[in-house]
Amino acid sequence: MSDPLRPVDPDRRKGRAALSRDCGRFERFSKVDEGDGWDIPEDLPVIRTEIREERPRSVINYVRSPDLPFDRTLNPYRGCEHGCIYCFARPTHAYLGLSPGLDFETKLITRPDAPSVLERELRSKRYSVAPLAIGTNTDPYQPIERDRGIMRACLEVLRDFRHPVAIVTKGTLIERDIDILSDMAAQGLARVGVSVTTLDARLSRKMEPRAPAPVRRMQMIRRLTDAGIPVRVMAAPMVPALTDPELEAILAAGRDAGADAASWIMLRLPLEVAPLWQDWLKVHYPDRAGRIMGHLRDMHGGEAYSADWHKRMRGQGVYADMMAQRFRRAVRALGLAQETAALRCDLFQPPLRTGDQMSLF
Repeated sequence: MSDPLRPVDPDRRKGRAALSRDCGRFERFSKVDEGDGWDIPEDLPVIRTEIREERPRSVINYVRSPDLPFDRTLNPYRGCEHGCIYCFARPTHAYLGLSPGLDFETKLITRPDAPSVLERELRSKRYSVAPLAIGTNTDPYQPIERDRGIMRACLEVLRDFRHPVAIVTKGTLIERDIDILSDMAAQGLARVGVSVTTLDARLSRKMEPRAPAPVRRMQMIRRLTDAGIPVRVMAAPMVPALTDPELEAILAAGRDAGADAASWIMLRLPLEVAPLWQDWLKVHYPDRAGRIMGHLRDMHGGEAYSADWHKRMRGQGVYADMMAQRFRRAVRALGLAQETAALRCDLFQPPLRTGDQMSLF
């Protein structure tokens, strides 16, 4: 992925973060937009969002990573219309034969059977309950959820089974599901993390063009916490020399909005994300590109990114240590350093189905 990317005409990718739709690492051939040889101007259409469906046989994905506080996830969607240029999930589109660039933002995969498949998996006698994380790959509350409602249907299943869930999102559509989440939170079954990269609305619009504005995310934190739903403000990802000066301000704004916990992650650039990010920097922040990438390489042994466990989330070295110290100091000062209560697993109980016999004891 060291070759320069081939950008798509800006007029065709309005409202998108990625500049190209170069193929992923598994494709033998590249797709390139070329003229037909005729000296006639062509008005090519704007790239629109396309939606496909997938029928999964299973939806609970088990993960084994010492960097993560959970061991299972669920993703209602593949791809994400929020279009965050830094998204570490972009390379997953390469497994589908699609571009981690513009295709990740515009060719979305829905999983309409996810709720029924989830119910089947939770009813298995072999299933052992533990908190389920949703939103760790692509956002379950991206715009298409408004019409598809797959996330809400999954939440209804989890509520009926009294199954613990931890959600990460930028999407304000989560407010629609406060009725379910507040009931679950009252039982110790739900927690939400809201990721905030910057408080600068202009910078946010460039980096995450279809995600809610930062001020709107703070309003979302307030509405969730007012409903009794515990929220963690996530300063993530922090971009050295671009957004990291805002670390303390993001944490303070989250605390003022009602968040009771905080976390941070450094910018990660796995696989195809690195060239996509660097091309974006050259267009939007050419004067800072060298400095930003220099800091990242210092934190990853000279590379744009290293996937080593215990290092990939925050890097290592002087700059990473400084960020960690700033975070620890800030959360202590803001009262966000205390441990949060673990989600409850002891309430899990598959609900009766029509025709099931009730237990006498």
